[in-house]
Amino acid sequence: MRVLGIDPGSVSGAYAFFNSLRPDRIQAFDCPVVNGNIDGNAMARHIQELHPDVAVVELVGSMPKQGVSSTFKFGVANGRLLGILEALQIPYQLVTPNKWKVFYKVGADKEKTRALAIRTFPLDADRFKRKMDHNRADATFIACYGAEVVYKERAAA
Repeated sequence: MRVLGIDPGSVSGAYAFFNSLRPDRIQAFDCPVVNGNIDGNAMARHIQELHPDVAVVELVGSMPKQGVSSTFKFGVANGRLLGILEALQIPYQLVTPNKWKVFYKVGADKEKTRALAIRTFPLDADRFKRKMDHNRADATFIACYGAEVVYKERAAA
């Protein structure tokens, strides 16, 4: 089972790849960006190389007090990510932040998620060493949630 987890963002998004054959390892990356937008071509090529069986994407919406321009840019980036998955014919499921965060008991504190990623994947702790790597940590646990919950639900159906 190979699960791709995506934490969308206009220029701060990240994605992670979990392979059940190596449950002690995680691959986590920042979304490639060019000219202030997600580089869809580069990301599509990399996702294709990873060969995920399924993807889990955080269900996002506008944030309170977020400006119109940044909300639009965020929506474009999210649409681009979903379009990549659809073009590559990768089945995906959306998951609310609350579902996966409650499952891992991390709440809204980004540092808790990053610390959990370092503890859970010590061989890959360098992927989470910077405070700004919290998006990679979120993508990591979205992928893990996909492996532990979503993938099992799909297999049982």
